[in-house]
Amino acid sequence: MSCDWLLVDGSSMIFRAYYGVPAGDPGPDGFHVNAIRGFLERLGRLVSQRRPRHLAVADDEAWRPDWRVDLLPTYKSHRVAEPVPDGLEPQLPVIRDLLEAIGIDMVGVADHEAEDVIATWSRLAPGTIEIASGDRDLFALVESPRVCVLYPERSGLAVIDEDEVTRRYDIPGRRYMDFAILRGDPSDGLPGLKGVGAVTAAGMIRRHGDIAGVLRDRELRDSDREYLENAMRVVRPVEDLPIPLPSGRRDSYPADEAAMRALADRYGVREACSRLLAAVRRLASTP
Repeated sequence: MSCDWLLVDGSSMIFRAYYGVPAGDPGPDGFHVNAIRGFLERLGRLVSQRRPRHLAVADDEAWRPDWRVDLLPTYKSHRVAEPVPDGLEPQLPVIRDLLEAIGIDMVGVADHEAEDVIATWSRLAPGTIEIASGDRDLFALVESPRVCVLYPERSGLAVIDEDEVTRRYDIPGRRYMDFAILRGDPSDGLPGLKGVGAVTAAGMIRRHGDIAGVLRDRELRDSDREYLENAMRVVRPVEDLPIPLPSGRRDSYPADEAAMRALADRYGVREACSRLLAAVRRLASTP
């Protein structure tokens, strides 16, 4: 069944495309176009499979926002050691320009990540929502039956709803964020509490309800209390960014056919662009 909104973590999908598609020979501008081609292909397949009524793509304006690092210096520290690859950097503006020419909303907000844009849209959007992302932080937004996450795995897209969160982590379905903070998560630079693994973290959530309950009910070292309080502010996606909900669909596509064709020809991605265009054109005809 079609969802009302498909919200795509553009940064997550772009990185997966970059690493998942062989670079091949450089394009006519002297840089590789594997991320451009791979992103267009993946987005086109996703739209065709899920057939949403509305579509929007969120962007990272900050890979590691300063305000989050100020609160938790280890936050996504791997992004310092592994910044945006040189081969990917010049492809990013091309992807944005192509989506604009096709007519697909792609939005970022200064000093914030794509997850914050998606969280804000999820609060504003009516109806059912599917969030496409490889970032488990967004499991915090699941709200059955209204919101689920489409999480890429080797077997394909896993549909993460509250029941699936409970099955995987043995916690209430809306408590993934609290669980990750307690257990720790290297991908986010979360150290967790010393001596607390997945089983202990799940037990703490079941007993105390959430981190607010842990802070209220348990005796903690000052350093642990500070970590939990700061991590809750850092990890929680921002839900009140000053942005509107985009239209999410057009009466017809593309928005700028001449620009789209020029870009597709210039970067040698005409076929991938045509398949995405065909997929979003069906949005305009979906009731």
